[in-house]
Amino acid sequence: MISEKIKPLVNHNSAIRAMFEEGRRLAAIYGEEHVFDFSLGNPNVPAPQSVNMAICDILKEENSVFVHGYMSNAGFEDVRAAIAKSLNRRFNTKFHQNNILMTAGAASGLNVILKTLLNPGDEVIVFAPYFVEYGNYVSNYDGRLIVISPDTETFQPNLDELEKKINAKTKAVIINTPNNPTGVVYSAKTLARLADILRAKEEELKTAIVLISDEPYRELAYDGVEVPYVTRFYDDTVVAYSYSKTLSLPGERIGYLVIPDELEESGQVFTAATIANRVLGSVNAPSLMQRAILRCVDEKVDLEAYDRNRNLLYNGLIRAGFECVKPEGAFYLFVKAPEADEKRFCGICKQHNILVVPGSSFACPGYVRIAYCVSSEQIQRALPEFEKVAKAYGMNQ
Repeated sequence: MISEKIKPLVNHNSAIRAMFEEGRRLAAIYGEEHVFDFSLGNPNVPAPQSVNMAICDILKEENSVFVHGYMSNAGFEDVRAAIAKSLNRRFNTKFHQNNILMTAGAASGLNVILKTLLNPGDEVIVFAPYFVEYGNYVSNYDGRLIVISPDTETFQPNLDELEKKINAKTKAVIINTPNNPTGVVYSAKTLARLADILRAKEEELKTAIVLISDEPYRELAYDGVEVPYVTRFYDDTVVAYSYSKTLSLPGERIGYLVIPDELEESGQVFTAATIANRVLGSVNAPSLMQRAILRCVDEKVDLEAYDRNRNLLYNGLIRAGFECVKPEGAFYLFVKAPEADEKRFCGICKQHNILVVPGSSFACPGYVRIAYCVSSEQIQRALPEFEKVAKAYGMNQ
């Protein structure tokens, strides 16, 4: 009955979601306080109170038929204009409302732009480690995912390999900074060289190569680290943004695409992406959340809780003997497993009710991802269990 295309996904469901469900099962047996679930990037910092108040005020003050009704498939014009003005203030850009297309989160935005761009057989390049769903999104439109191997020293993108793998079939390159799963922020130097490579390849191959920047973690950066705005480096860029992490609204599915004027055939791409937004079934981004974003366009979550967790977990794991690049953004640690088979290591962790995600899920075996968007108390309770795991491997003795 089911399609051949969906069968592999049924047979090999997301390891992240599988660990999340396992956490629920273990919590029912041992109690939530004795299970240490670091699997899912589900924000534990509440949304700003201003967002909650905005939703209440909208329902009181604005016409309900308007609030809950259809609008342009690209989204409310005043919301798009407000986002463009906010980006211009913050990043010295020159966007306007017709550069902003409201989407049901960044995931929907990525599907919209990929449907807009890809013909069957077109190639999309990603840098390992990468968010596992990129492969499924590209496959949705019969594209082919090309994976660049990881630089496990810095986890900056491997640009030498990128230069070799770009060819006439390359339609797009996806980057994700701050990165899931490493927490690494791509530097301005990295982005400048990436842009130089893409421009040179466009000229050599006489084609357009779109750089798609997936940015759900843009506002989650620590220690004063700058997250460079990618459109300032390369004209043929599209940005996919989400408020899921930056305003702790993952279940509300609200985000946008930025399609700049500088992009080749920008107007045609924007029109096509607006149609793709409709025909993919979203029709438009959630109307109430668009109205809330209008009132809260510059709001951010309190980063202090995530930063405390980052330092608490990182320092605790380093003391125990684990190896990890300290994350500059997002809310993940990407930890080197103490053995080559990181899935076996995940199994050892599970014996201590610690749930982490294998790095092979991100095309980077030998590592595990730990999501620290949990309570500080959970981290404190988990650290002695991590130390037991380290001791079992003979670490830090």
